[in-house]
Amino acid sequence: MQMPWPPQLLRLLCAEPTVGALMDLCEESYEHLRRMTPQLGHLDGRYRSSLAGHVDLHLEILEQTPYTTLLRLTYQFEHAGTARPEPDAVIRAYHDARQVEVVELRQGELPLERLFQAPSLRNRWRANLFLSRWLSFCARQGHCFPHRAAQEESRQPCPA
Repeated sequence: MQMPWPPQLLRLLCAEPTVGALMDLCEESYEHLRRMTPQLGHLDGRYRSSLAGHVDLHLEILEQTPYTTLLRLTYQFEHAGTARPEPDAVIRAYHDARQVEVVELRQGELPLERLFQAPSLRNRWRANLFLSRWLSFCARQGHCFPHRAAQEESRQPCPA
C-alpha cells in the first residue's frame, strides 16, 4: 500500500513559487549535498554509499571546474537482471553561490513531470523541491561520499 503524500509536501508542490524561494531551496540543497560530500569540489570519478538495510546511493562526477561541479546522483534498482536508475538526477553545484540546481531529473514515483523540462519557474521549483527533500532524506540516512584519499586513510566511510 502506498502512503498518501503529506499535506505540507502537496502544498509546496502546488504553491506558486518565487525566484527568492527557489534560491533558498537551492541553498538548502547545497547544504544537504555538502553534508554527504564534504570534498565535493575535489572529487572525480564514481562513488557509492552503502548502508546496511538501504539501497546504495551512486554519485558520478561528470564535470569539475573551479566554481562548479556537475554530477549524477541515483539509486540503482535491480529489475530482471538489469540496473534501473530511480530517481536519476543530474545536478550542478555552484560552490561560490553555495547553491545546487537540477539540470535533468528522471523519476517516476512523485507527482512531477516524468522528465524535468527546464524553462518555467514552476517546473524548476518542483524539480528542485524534490531534489532538496531527497538530499535531506539521504543525508539523514547517513549516506556520504568522502574523497578517496580520506577514505583510504581512515577506513571510516563518512565523517561524523
